[in-house]
This record gives sequence, structure tokens and C-alpha cells, in this order.
Amino acid sequence: MASITLGGNPINTSGDLPSVGSKAADFNLVKTDLGSATLSDFSGSRVVLNIFPSIDTGTCAASVRKFNEKASSLANTKVLCISRDLPFAQKRFCGAEGLENVINLSDFRTGSFGKNYGLEITDGPLAGLHSRVVIVLDENGTILHTEQVKEIADEPNYEAALAVL
Repeated sequence: MASITLGGNPINTSGDLPSVGSKAADFNLVKTDLGSATLSDFSGSRVVLNIFPSIDTGTCAASVRKFNEKASSLANTKVLCISRDLPFAQKRFCGAEGLENVINLSDFRTGSFGKNYGLEITDGPLAGLHSRVVIVLDENGTILHTEQVKEIADEPNYEAALAVL
């Protein structure tokens, strides 16, 4: 279990992030068209998992915008923005912002992604949502980089995540 903070107050997650060098666990998430997406759908591409509590908060929105901007210049790289938001909210946000270089995926049906990756918040006002995490995978699904943002209101270290690509 990881200990992070929300406004300086301690909160906990359901486990620890997968380790660098290990294979990423498969997942089944919901796309904005309500279809399913699995990790194997992105096989052969480098993948940035931008994970956050809700698209409707300033920091989460900023991370989607920033990765959208950076993704346009990355060869063979997909950025997956993952939260427990409904796919309708994810689609509305990206449509209103004109963001086309990221793929939004929702864990709203089961929450299993957050549990399997050890990043579900287990207590405090955001219990049940995902903590702010960035995980970078190579073309074979091997984890190259992880970051669990210590203060959930802070943005991730974009440069560190992108440097491994």
C-alpha cells in the first residue's frame, strides 16, 4: 500500500505499483464509444498510461492537455488517459478541448484496473477513485517507468516519463 496525500492529508492506495522491468497486467477498459479496450490492443506501440482521479479537476485536465501536446510528436506511442469517469465525460472533455492525440479509457464498470495496478485510493474523500500515476511501457508491454504522484493535487513529472521513450 502506498501512502500519498490530498491537500497535505494522508490517504492510502490499495497496493504498490508494478515494478519497472515487469510485464504490465492486461486490462479491459471502456472506450468513449462504449467498446472495450485491452492492453493487447496496443501491442507493438509504446504506451504511456496517464492515470488520474477525475477529468473534471484542474490537475487531471492539465495532465491530459500536456500529454496530448507531447503525444503528437512521439513516434509509435499511444497515450492512454485512464480514470473512473464515465466515458461520456471523457469524450465531452476532449471534444470541448479539441484533444485528439490521447485515448480516454474508463474503469467505471469494475474498478479492476485500479485494484490490479495497486493504485485505487482506499480512504479519504476520493476513496474508490484512482490515484495520480504515470506508467510507461515499451512495445512489448514491459514497464519502463512508474511514478505515483505523492500529493494528488500535483502534476506528474512529464519529462521523466517521456525521457524513457
